[in-house]
Amino acid sequence: MPRRHMHVTDAAEAPLRAALRELRGKLEIPDHFPPTAQAEADSAARAPRIPAADGAVATEHTLEDATDLPLFTIDPPGSLDLDQAVFLSRRSGGGFRVHYAVADVASFVTPGGALDAEAHHRVTTLYFPDERVPLHPYALSEGAASLLPDQDRPAVLWQLDLDAQGALTATSVRRALVRSRAKLDYAGVQRVLDDKTAEEPLALLREIGLLREELEVARGAISLHVPEQEIVEHDGHYTLEYRAPLPVYAWNAQISLLTGMAAAELMLASGTGVLRTLPKAPDGSVARLRLTARALGIDWPHHTSYAALVRTLDPRRATHAAFLQECTALLRGAGYTVFDGTPPTASEVQHAAVAAPYAHATAPLRRLVDRYTSELCLAASAGEEPAEWVRGALPALPGEMESGIQHANRVERACVDLVEAALLRDRVGETFEALVVEIQEKDPTQGTVHLYEPAVLGPVDAASNGPGLPLGHHIRVRLAEAEPGREPVRFTPA
Repeated sequence: MPRRHMHVTDAAEAPLRAALRELRGKLEIPDHFPPTAQAEADSAARAPRIPAADGAVATEHTLEDATDLPLFTIDPPGSLDLDQAVFLSRRSGGGFRVHYAVADVASFVTPGGALDAEAHHRVTTLYFPDERVPLHPYALSEGAASLLPDQDRPAVLWQLDLDAQGALTATSVRRALVRSRAKLDYAGVQRVLDDKTAEEPLALLREIGLLREELEVARGAISLHVPEQEIVEHDGHYTLEYRAPLPVYAWNAQISLLTGMAAAELMLASGTGVLRTLPKAPDGSVARLRLTARALGIDWPHHTSYAALVRTLDPRRATHAAFLQECTALLRGAGYTVFDGTPPTASEVQHAAVAAPYAHATAPLRRLVDRYTSELCLAASAGEEPAEWVRGALPALPGEMESGIQHANRVERACVDLVEAALLRDRVGETFEALVVEIQEKDPTQGTVHLYEPAVLGPVDAASNGPGLPLGHHIRVRLAEAEPGREPVRFTPA
């Protein structure tokens, strides 16, 4: 998913939306699916072909009926590509039970077909500030495969039992027919949790989420609550501002994280799987962050770890929000590790931020690899061998995912460049207070600055101003260029 989430409000000016449409054309982003792929999606939406345990094809009528579970979804308002639905309850002997339904994309995509090929080509949903370009056709991603409320849907249904401290004690996963009862949004859920009017299944989200966060701290894991950047209007002018995520966002993410960790354990035990991995950040990267923290006035005692510091930050504060953006640099180097028969080494299963083996398992409508994770976990839970179409796709998956994520990152960078240039185009020549957050090792006169106001991150060129840039220090910069679609923002020391 994108590192810098940017959102264009309805109030944002039409020319910006037009420029974003032009950008999609320049980047050759598809605006439709190939006719054969679309036809397959339309057909599958009418009659999904559900993989059966013996390699045959089942129907919705032969699925286990779990529609009695009062599942609910929590997503941003207006979202229709609903990957997950949850139901939380207490266990009679103590602890909790998490039912987590994940969209069953494999029931709608035929292996080796045109739609499957297009999904392998796209790899992931692409996010633009004004819209998204889906991995699967809308007939599936926002229709027949989405866990929309009051609709029977085939799903991959996880059952995760937790003890009283929130630790996982038992895992099972199976195919089932489910029905979500409610489509909730983060603000609404936060409101009823805060005023204590939420019924227990929803109230347990806070209780379980907080317990899982305590376990995360004990593992030494890291959760970055990076704020979204929103384009807002002030007196006829537009600027970028940070919008901090609500606490419920983190509690809901803990359920997804729990499922991803359970998926990793299942696959490791079975001997076949695909993990999301992240090496430990080099000491030099952390040292550079310490300089940034000092310049932003963030107290980082020497004895305090990076993971502990991050938990003290408040993304509603501008300086903390800027620092959280810089913290994402430590997440670089993430990849995928596939194994089949030969157990992976400890370093091959490491995810430094999670501090445990982890897999992408909960967003199959938006990310290719999750479809395969679901199939591998279904087989592992049933004590069966994975289907040949799953096993055969594993060797190429890491490369496909890496290529797709790189493409998504290029899209994201182009969007950021365009939006920032559009917002600053009338301010060329002005000076701004800024923080030097990065310098190039080979050329210390080239780097990146983060403006204090507005919340813009851009390149700075000090080649004509003498010595190199002072990493982690305040400087004044002059906006040299900003032309949306042609010249991204560029600064020089003032």
